[in-house]
Parts: sequence; C-alpha cells; structure tokens
Amino acid sequence: MITLQRRQLVGHDILLARHGNHISTMRVDRGAGRVVALLDDGSTDSAPNLIAPGLRMPDTVRSVLREDWKLLATVSACCVGLAGLMFAAAAALAGMSHNPALAQMLTAYTGS
Repeated sequence: MITLQRRQLVGHDILLARHGNHISTMRVDRGAGRVVALLDDGSTDSAPNLIAPGLRMPDTVRSVLREDWKLLATVSACCVGLAGLMFAAAAALAGMSHNPALAQMLTAYTGS
C-alpha cells in the first residue's frame, strides 16, 4: 500500500547543526540532492539531502505524478474517449430507432 508522506530534508538539519544562527538563507538543489546555505560572512556550505544515497524515500503525491503522468494521462484519455463513444452510440441508437419509446428512453435517461 502506498503511503504518501512529506519527505524529510536532512540537509537543513545538518547545516543548522554546523552553523546555527549564522545562516542567512538556505535553498534546495534538487538536481544535486543537496541543501545549500549562504552564511552571514558570505561563504556557502552544502550538505547532502539524503541519509544514504541508495535509500528509497517514501512516495509523495508529487513524486507519483512525476513518475506516472504518462500512464495517468493515457487512462484519462481512454475514459474520456469511451464516454464519448458511449454517448455517440446512444445518440445514434435514438436516431436510428423507429420506436419512439426507445428514443425517449435513450434521450431522457437521468442516470438515477
């Protein structure tokens, strides 16, 4: 079962332990997997954002969408296409039918 949790950024904790109140700003460098801090004296320091590089982090909503967006888009497009096809088939059946009761049933269906 997928549990979606916020990922813990350990780089912030490492930099706070090293420098305390001497940090001006911090930013996350997602490409490098590090947190970079600008210190009061103008220098910079960085720390890794993972405890272990091979550690599998818990999934988040953003990571699931980033990894599976093609599958989700394909399934959504198929559902919309199928719904359109069913609507077109019902309209065609109502138009081709010479039975007024069937035409009324297909066009006046409320779904409840």
